[in-house]
Amino acid sequence: MLTTIRTAASAALNRCALIAALGLAATAPAAHAAGAMIAPVDTLLDAALDGEILVPASFAEPEDAPAAEALPPAYTRARLDAMPRATGGKEFACLKEAIYFEARGEPIRGQYAVAEVIMNRVDSKRYPDTICGVVNQGTGRLHACQFSYTCDGLPETMTERRAADIAGKIAREVMDGKERRITGDATHYHADYVDPYWNKVYPRTATVGTHIFYKQIPGA
Repeated sequence: MLTTIRTAASAALNRCALIAALGLAATAPAAHAAGAMIAPVDTLLDAALDGEILVPASFAEPEDAPAAEALPPAYTRARLDAMPRATGGKEFACLKEAIYFEARGEPIRGQYAVAEVIMNRVDSKRYPDTICGVVNQGTGRLHACQFSYTCDGLPETMTERRAADIAGKIAREVMDGKERRITGDATHYHADYVDPYWNKVYPRTATVGTHIFYKQIPGA
């Protein structure tokens, strides 16, 4: 089972921690007194979450986390914002929805990482061979949901417009064959505040944001 939270609570916590780490006020003036523009707080926070600017070591990932591969600018919010709106059919809608509800509070790499897990499952003989099949596997059966948002009893309504737009663009790119470079062929992940039984069995492949990723191994 993949474990996450449905609400944007993780995003709010990340935001508060980064505000403190970066020494930012809750609001920022639009321009310097002399006329020089100052980046809005939200822009700085987005850049910090996506790894585009450095943050103090106290906000870094734990020392035991696997070293992250240096990734190209393709994994930035600014690039996605500049892209046209993504569209697609049923499979696209399922992937977009899963990225939104599972990872919209995560950095951009973390949202791609969740998409990679879903596509890795589609490619695996252990799971359904469609995106919608993977996302909805176990839905409606007690404790059987693979993605918790599909069993929380709440409507799948994407109310955060920008986050939904970003999720759609990520879904489109991953479906169109973007190289899966982030998770090391992971098939599972969980948030860092939970401890599922299988994290003692499957090898850990990556840590991105609040999610820890694992690869299912034969016989396990």
